[in-house]
Amino acid sequence: MKEFRTLRRVLLPLLFVLAILTGCSQAESGTDYSKLENWAYFDAETEGRDADVFFICPSVYGGSDDACNMSLSDQETKESFFGAINMEKGIYDQNSRFFAPYYRQIGLNVYEMPEEDREPYLEIAYEDVKDAFEYYWETCNDGRPIILAGFSQGADMCLRLMKDFFAQDDRMEQLVACYAIGWRVTEDDLQEFPHLKMASGESDTGVIVSFNSEAETVTDSLMIPAGTRTLAINPLNWKTDSTFADKSLNKGACFTDYSGSILTEIPELTGAYLDPIRGALKVPDVSPADYPAGLSIFTDGIYHLYDYQFFYRNLQENVQTRIRTYMQQQNPQ
Repeated sequence: MKEFRTLRRVLLPLLFVLAILTGCSQAESGTDYSKLENWAYFDAETEGRDADVFFICPSVYGGSDDACNMSLSDQETKESFFGAINMEKGIYDQNSRFFAPYYRQIGLNVYEMPEEDREPYLEIAYEDVKDAFEYYWETCNDGRPIILAGFSQGADMCLRLMKDFFAQDDRMEQLVACYAIGWRVTEDDLQEFPHLKMASGESDTGVIVSFNSEAETVTDSLMIPAGTRTLAINPLNWKTDSTFADKSLNKGACFTDYSGSILTEIPELTGAYLDPIRGALKVPDVSPADYPAGLSIFTDGIYHLYDYQFFYRNLQENVQTRIRTYMQQQNPQ
């Protein structure tokens, strides 16, 4: 892993040059995470908090012809960034400290590029996430159990942190779970990074929890391109096979706003099962007409925007289950 970091330090300047040559300029240098202004949330109060959550925001920046990474001086986008975190924060923040950095995330325009052309901009985003995590780890963690969590681009960033930072046994020993929802994890990832382990049930720890929701007719998406198989777990029955989970197991779909308030809650909205070919989480009891894709980079039937919302209460409960299991493992009676 030391070699991995050295290689990044060598390549990063070249990636910045490539980003400029391919049309998107990036004037900002690295971000100083000792400044609270660069954190959406930095909750260092320990009393009554069993674990820490390091949360990475999903995509909110659209991008432009000359800017493929969000500027941290863009106050309007930072407001959306803060709101997007709030929409999911309630799943994770019970009895936990909550840390969420602002970072120079890529714009949605980057996802319209061929996959190999996205990497220079993703490296810029990850440079910030890495620096923020290092600052948190060195100044705040102090051996506490940690949950990594993110959605969409944030899930991609979580997986990069898992590959980069958690190869050390002592760090893995502190990991409750990594909730990398809305991005793919493949068998190749596990082979290349053998310390990565997918969740196999509702209470195992030191594992990755991941899934991507879509209609039964979908065969291709940004998250799971055609011909790709992702590894996943069903958030209704916590199984990794294609066993169908009836909607009666859905404890509550919650639709939140930018303040984090639940506007609508619908118990038993939908069931779900894992597609044995794609590994996608198939969601049969809702329609694309009622839950449109919402972004031009997705076609209707891709329920990416609803990954958290469709299964909100089950995820909320599961976070507490894994923290409780972790604490019991560390302090057996």
